Amino acid sequence: MHVAPFHLLAAAAIAASLAVTGCTVTRPSGAANDIPASSASAIDAQVDASLARLYDTVAGSRALVAGAQGVLVFPSVVGGSFGIGADYGRGALRSGGRTQSYYSTTAGSIGFQAGAQSKAVFYVFTSREALDKFRQSRGWTVGVDATVALARYGANGVVDSSTFRQPVVAFVMTNVGLEAGASVQGAKVTEIRP
Repeated sequence: MHVAPFHLLAAAAIAASLAVTGCTVTRPSGAANDIPASSASAIDAQVDASLARLYDTVAGSRALVAGAQGVLVFPSVVGGSFGIGADYGRGALRSGGRTQSYYSTTAGSIGFQAGAQSKAVFYVFTSREALDKFRQSRGWTVGVDATVALARYGANGVVDSSTFRQPVVAFVMTNVGLEAGASVQGAKVTEIRP
């Protein structure tokens, strides 16, 4: 009897869990669901829906985004792990309320959690310098090219005012709300043309 190597079993488990998660990712309702997920208009519709959900969920987030130089939104970063994990998603950079360009994000991890999950990731650029550095990069990695602070909240659930002073602030949301203790370290962001 031949036993498949562990890495082949892990890859098969990740692929299967990503397929299941892809079926459960919440997407905005309406005509955008008829557009291929890789198209620019579908990404824009998903970004709109994700921002609306962020504003409804996190008090103070609308003011933070409105006062920022730009916000990079990945509506659905899908990841799975079984020993070795991988995350992937597509999103858009908004500045002045308009889409400026489109990006993909990838990240790898080593862990023991089996299964897959989907999350929305928001990077808020509060300074012009941080946004310009991001836009001029040819591949931007969190923790290497920029320090990204996770948004902090007060006891009342409102975004802590110290968050507004960070050059780049991240929010991570799952289908049940904000993800506590989330990490975006090592995520690589690359410009794409959907």
